[in-house]
Amino acid sequence: MTPLQLSRLIANAAADKKARGIVRLDIRQKSSIADFFVICEGDTDRQVRAITDSIVEACQAKGVRPLRTAGYAEGSWVVLDYASVIVHVFLPGERSYYDLESLWKIPAKAGQKTAENGSKKAPLRERARPRAKPTRPSRRRVRTA
Repeated sequence: MTPLQLSRLIANAAADKKARGIVRLDIRQKSSIADFFVICEGDTDRQVRAITDSIVEACQAKGVRPLRTAGYAEGSWVVLDYASVIVHVFLPGERSYYDLESLWKIPAKAGQKTAENGSKKAPLRERARPRAKPTRPSRRRVRTA
């Protein structure tokens, strides 16, 4: 199973348990620790555990087991390490505090700007205005012979 397929499987398993704000981040160009992050949140610690259980069961059905699990007992932030995919299941307050999406997102290219409404479409270029000619001194030299 490829990392992309695994991240899709994990996102679908989280959606089955009504996880909110599911985001799959492709971090291959930013880090060598993993290929994808899957980030989502549950309303309560019980829901966070239920989402985690759903992800683990869906992956075990495909023969994939997590290398490591952390935070399951507390239920505020659970991390599942599937080597190429790392899963973060948060409570809403924890997610906004740590803000992993903005930390790991790939920045826009130097020449690209995003539109104000959040779309990735580049805004139209503004027409270049001709520069005003520099003013010269109004005093003329008068040559006398």
